[in-house]
Amino acid sequence: MRFTSIACALLALAVACTAKPPGEDGRVRGLHEISRAQRHVFMKGWTGDWSGHESDQEKGLPAPPIEKPWPPDAVLVDLVDADSLVSGVMPLQEAIGRRRSRRSFTDGALTREELSYLLWSTQGISRIVRGEDGTVRRHYRTVPSGGARHPFETYLLVNRVDGIPPGLYRYLAVEHRLLFLRDVDRPVDEMADICRGQRFVGEGAAVFIWAAVPYRTEWRYSFVAHRDILMEAGHICQNLYLATESIGGGTCAILGYDQEGLDRFIGVDGDEEFAVYLAPVGRIER
Repeated sequence: MRFTSIACALLALAVACTAKPPGEDGRVRGLHEISRAQRHVFMKGWTGDWSGHESDQEKGLPAPPIEKPWPPDAVLVDLVDADSLVSGVMPLQEAIGRRRSRRSFTDGALTREELSYLLWSTQGISRIVRGEDGTVRRHYRTVPSGGARHPFETYLLVNRVDGIPPGLYRYLAVEHRLLFLRDVDRPVDEMADICRGQRFVGEGAAVFIWAAVPYRTEWRYSFVAHRDILMEAGHICQNLYLATESIGGGTCAILGYDQEGLDRFIGVDGDEEFAVYLAPVGRIER
């Protein structure tokens, strides 16, 4: 069975726990609607033998694309090639020791090279394996992913980056380029509205927003995919923390946001794709 959202997965787990699903239409709309025990089942993934449940991969269905398409007339912004990056030379031990959540940013801008480095550090592709027909069979990024499925898309609110106009973008990991989506007139106010009054979010030089495309992982792991997806968000954001510290900047992971508002801001449907995590990045006083 294919689940199109974490909410649907939680519903299935609620049924598995022999609890009646809430709501007249039987849909679970929030974690508050299910019991503590059912939430624990979600964290575990599954408490029984799930090996007999066929995934779409085992059924022979084609794998979903590793990247969303874009219009042929889209505006693309070149980034600094990964092989040419010189940012982030701080020793790893020092970056780990300095890691903190930073909520105060200066008016300083990031360089295009620094932003390229942060994008590569969090979702950059290190190797692609292609079939004889040229199609991508498997790809590896700078963060771990169960089955190398990599279910996340990176959206980027650019406020102050040298050589890149402000606006909302999507990172094209295979091409290592930015896809321009739209202008944002009031980034600080909009982020404050979405993030429950946290104005510092929109004051960063850039804001990283990660959205999950669950079926990329569901295709292989069916109903146990969702725990893995959420763990991977942590891998990505920790890389951002360390990479940002290594360039003398700072970031702060944000989970306090309005789900529908953030989905609407980045232009996703909230079902087949939805926001999971975000983090502003900026210069800090040392």
